[in-house]
Amino acid sequence: MPLTALEQIAQQLVSKGKGILAADESSPTIKKRLATIGVDSNESNRLRYRELLFSTDNLEDYISGVILFEETLFQKDQKGIPLINILEEKEIIPGIKVDKGTTALTNFPQEKITQGLDGLKERLDKYAEAGAKFTKWRAVINVGENLPSAFAVTCNAHALARFAALSQQAGMVPIVEPEILMDGTHNIEQCENAAYETLNSVFDQLFQHKVKLEGMLLKASMVTSGKDCMKQASVDQVSEATFRVLSRCLPPAVPGVVFLSGGQTPTQATVHLNALNQQKHLPWELSFSFGRALQEPVLKAWKGLDNNQTTAQDALYARAKLNGAARYGNYLVDDEGSTI
Repeated sequence: MPLTALEQIAQQLVSKGKGILAADESSPTIKKRLATIGVDSNESNRLRYRELLFSTDNLEDYISGVILFEETLFQKDQKGIPLINILEEKEIIPGIKVDKGTTALTNFPQEKITQGLDGLKERLDKYAEAGAKFTKWRAVINVGENLPSAFAVTCNAHALARFAALSQQAGMVPIVEPEILMDGTHNIEQCENAAYETLNSVFDQLFQHKVKLEGMLLKASMVTSGKDCMKQASVDQVSEATFRVLSRCLPPAVPGVVFLSGGQTPTQATVHLNALNQQKHLPWELSFSFGRALQEPVLKAWKGLDNNQTTAQDALYARAKLNGAARYGNYLVDDEGSTI
């Protein structure tokens, strides 16, 4: 049976040796990123930076898709060429973040719900017309004493499924992202339990909303210790716990997982991705959808200066290449010496 358009796009996004560049930072987040190098976050500078990313020579060697912020989807470069055309010329698939950020979940301190379902159908139609081929919606799950609550997990799972169903209706592949936050002192066992409860709830809701699993992707957190946990889990422990959760919760019909870096350093994220891809008999592609873990070296090299553009692009390509190797389980820490 021939693949549907949704299935083709989902499979292309998790092509062997490739992953997704997450360049979908909201206005407050990109402001923080640019502030680290002393650059004002105005539209001109955001355009310069994102054009730098997308125009990197041979980026398509290791990047299959890019998640855009709404502003970027409609921006044009200095020659009047839409930024998504730069990606499409490289056969990189353009996608878009469609949620409206998180807000406090009423009566549940320390927990959040993601906004953006109101008017989503109309926005999705607009994004599809502009050329977006896939979408992303992020929910956040806190881990701690008595956290997450079953109610917060269910609310966020329901919103993710509503989004996914609407996205497929609009002809775009949904990337469903229930992020288990690394913030806190929790150990890896607590993170694993939270991930298990969350993914079980998410896929129950996806089933109830009749989302076509073959035409979606999961953007998942790796199962790690909290940032402030006194005993950090080893690479093998992270790989084993993450694989355990996926094997129990993720249907084989889903083409792949694109992991988020979630506050890990660029090297940590790549090391963990590599270990996961050394597992045997995987029913899904285990890929990446990194934001900071790909962009951090770029920002440090660029510093907002046009003269540094080539150096910054070299840093992006080098980082993408390392993650491309990790997609095969062939990454070597010694190769880090070649990055900028």
